[in-house]
Amino acid sequence: MLELGFKVFISYLVGSLNGALLVGRLFGGVDIRKVGSGNAGGTNALRTQGLPFALLVMVVDIAKGILPVIFVPSLVVPLIPLDPHISREWLTFACGAATIFGHCYPVWFEFAGGKGAATTLGVLAGIAPGLVVPAGAVWILSLLISGYVGLATVLAAASLPVYVLLTAWPQESGMVLFTGIVAAFIVYTHRSNIRSLLAGETSRDISFSLFGRFG
Repeated sequence: MLELGFKVFISYLVGSLNGALLVGRLFGGVDIRKVGSGNAGGTNALRTQGLPFALLVMVVDIAKGILPVIFVPSLVVPLIPLDPHISREWLTFACGAATIFGHCYPVWFEFAGGKGAATTLGVLAGIAPGLVVPAGAVWILSLLISGYVGLATVLAAASLPVYVLLTAWPQESGMVLFTGIVAAFIVYTHRSNIRSLLAGETSRDISFSLFGRFG
């Protein structure tokens, strides 16, 4: 349990290194929590600071999702031996979940972070790269049809456990559970987007979407 607790904690700290806020400090102290939607994530970074800023944010947030799930589970730490009773698979899942949680609630930045999309992408790329393609396809298709980034993100996350269930059950039952939990968390972090969308209070992020053209 000591190994589990330590490595989950380390993963959380890595996740807490919020890309939008770190890049903002490089760009003259910009705090995107005070502009636009107030969310410290890639979408708000793009809307308020432009493409170069947003791309740097994405690189940081994706990288910090990949690194913990690849390196932390097998990390040998002095005085903390590898626990033979802990499944490496479930330890990897726990590290990935802690990284995503850290991004959304970063201890370094007053627990006000992003909504977890880019970091979740990084975690998936590190754990199961094959899931990035179907999730990305759902995201792109949803965005082109609806024009809403938040809705596309929610639908892409929701598609993950469904895809694993249909293609790899029961061999990947652990992955079904993990992606289900992640999907539920992404829906939770995007709850304000969902409320605004249902109330008709949000504008489309891209004007050339199918619904944007004919809606």
